[in-house]
Amino acid sequence: MQTVRQIAEAIVAREGGFVNDPDDPGGATNFGVTLGTLRRLDRDVTGDGRIDARDVQALGQDEAAGIFVDHYFEAPGIRRLPEPLWPTVFDMYVNAGSRAVVLLQRLLNDMRLPVSVDGMIGPQTADAAGRAYAAAPDHLVDAYGIARRNYYYALADARPNLRKFARRRDGGKGGWILRAEEFISDRYHLSDADHAARVAAWG
Repeated sequence: MQTVRQIAEAIVAREGGFVNDPDDPGGATNFGVTLGTLRRLDRDVTGDGRIDARDVQALGQDEAAGIFVDHYFEAPGIRRLPEPLWPTVFDMYVNAGSRAVVLLQRLLNDMRLPVSVDGMIGPQTADAAGRAYAAAPDHLVDAYGIARRNYYYALADARPNLRKFARRRDGGKGGWILRAEEFISDRYHLSDADHAARVAAWG
């Protein structure tokens, strides 16, 4: 099993370098760390007294991984979940914030393990996740990953400007879908034909 730091370093590698895409809700991003995150943490990387896109661009990989461990794994309490869930929930928390926990809570409710859907990992959610994993150790991580993939498709359904993150220009799976499927067993990956059918309504 990977350490938390190794999971964070894999997220940094997956996120890639500096991007400032106007369609990305996160805005200027480097290694997955957004300008909003740096401002929230009061992290003046360049030391010039301002926190702007230049600070995002100057951020190093090690510092990005440290931010993820402290503020996207430890702070929201992902450590309280069953360890096999750590990589996928942590990765989605970096990508989507507390919606990563909301997704898990909805899945637990679907499994008839009632929890409040509040985006926070308290004792109730941690206990239910533990019981869910004990009941379905070979399926819970896949079920979460599939729910995550469905979330990305639904987000792109609702917001056409985000579809480029779910479908490449050549029609293949976009980064969001490939990212979700990294944490899903191969047998549950969508075929190219299944993906094409799923996004056909987008035109």
